Amino acid sequence: MTTPGIPPLSAPASELEDLDRKHLVRSMHRGDITDRLVIVKGQGSTVWDARGNELLDAAGGGVWHSPLGHGRADLAEVAAKQIKEIEFFTSLLEFTNEKAIRLAERLAQLAPAGINRVAFSSGGSEAVETAIKAARLYHTRKGSPDRTWILARHYSFHGATYGSGTATGFPPMQAGVGPNLPHVEKLSPPYPYRAKQLYGDVDPTDFLVKELEDTIERIGAGNIAAMIGEPIMAGGGVLAPPPGYWKRVREVLSKNGILLIADEVVTAFGRIGSWFESANQGMDADIITAAKGIAGGYAPLGATLMTDDIADTLIGDGGFFHGYTFQGHPVACALGLATLDIIEREGLLENARRIQGWFEEGLAPARELPNVGDVRIEGTLAALELVADKETTIPLDWSQVEAVAFETRKAHGVIARPYGHNFVLAPPLVFTEAEARRATAAVVEVVSRLRPDGTLAPR
Repeated sequence: MTTPGIPPLSAPASELEDLDRKHLVRSMHRGDITDRLVIVKGQGSTVWDARGNELLDAAGGGVWHSPLGHGRADLAEVAAKQIKEIEFFTSLLEFTNEKAIRLAERLAQLAPAGINRVAFSSGGSEAVETAIKAARLYHTRKGSPDRTWILARHYSFHGATYGSGTATGFPPMQAGVGPNLPHVEKLSPPYPYRAKQLYGDVDPTDFLVKELEDTIERIGAGNIAAMIGEPIMAGGGVLAPPPGYWKRVREVLSKNGILLIADEVVTAFGRIGSWFESANQGMDADIITAAKGIAGGYAPLGATLMTDDIADTLIGDGGFFHGYTFQGHPVACALGLATLDIIEREGLLENARRIQGWFEEGLAPARELPNVGDVRIEGTLAALELVADKETTIPLDWSQVEAVAFETRKAHGVIARPYGHNFVLAPPLVFTEAEARRATAAVVEVVSRLRPDGTLAPR
């Protein structure tokens, strides 16, 4: 028997769940998590699982993704049309395709001034990997081969491949996998909620800039290739820097000949209400990485954008011996062009700013709850920092936040994301006011049932 609206399955839901346990190795998954949720259909901001449960996607496909919502027939038509014309041919060497060219042109038009060149990849981790290699090779070609160090920050997330995973500021990403990428140094993040603990009585930006200057002096400016940072740290818990932070960081880096890589894998293409958030933060980046929503979630696609100077230096003397099989994939790039058109045509940058207002209103009661240390909202990103109590600010552990997420889904049919000790929302940009109210009400209701020990009281 099938549930109305759900496509017929090749096997019962329970069989699919068992097969998942038996065969799939999935990322960010621990053996003690026995639940399986087989998503089989989506429409707008709603998805359905194999058991017929209807769920509100308040997490952007679960990974700050899917800006256009699910199940769009117009994007299915774009993909089908492109597949009929040419589904794939390499973009290596002299080969290219029209959709990759057109998308690169469009990205250059939308990007901050001076960013004109694009290297495509299949996702954010690859885009960051490209950026790290490009920064190091650029300095080598410019006669500074000792500039190999990459500065990153604790609580950052830059990917899970070798280089990007080393730059990521969560120790579990590097644990137990042998030597990581050498010459990566982590700095303190801007973290206003915990400023007193981290910076003492010093102004946070003053502290962080001084730490950066001291680190450059210790390593040696002539040994550092680049610093990588998110305009707003999504995985760190929607951590927005104090005003002027990035402008001052940029000044220090420029003074020392160090490139700045803006990781906009999460924040670009409307997530914060702008095409690129790095420009608003005053980063004046040399390289920008992007992915997530670049193709609407309808195909894997990433991009590394850079200045003419960097691109010309990479390809002008020996070439950039680097690339991926599916870079510039015609179908993904066609979907990317269509995604940008839809964001523009449907006013989704403006809607992202409306979502921020709805979140601020809907999550306001959470600020008074004893287990909520802080509520941070930037565009369509929201994070509740969950703590044992407001006085000690001791964070809840990941399993306790996971329990909150599981209960929000089971009790209210709302999918939100546990991320360390933060409980986060990142819905599609097409989220409506009614959906925002439903999501925030569900979050507040569940979090209001947290006990001092981090367990949940019954509903």
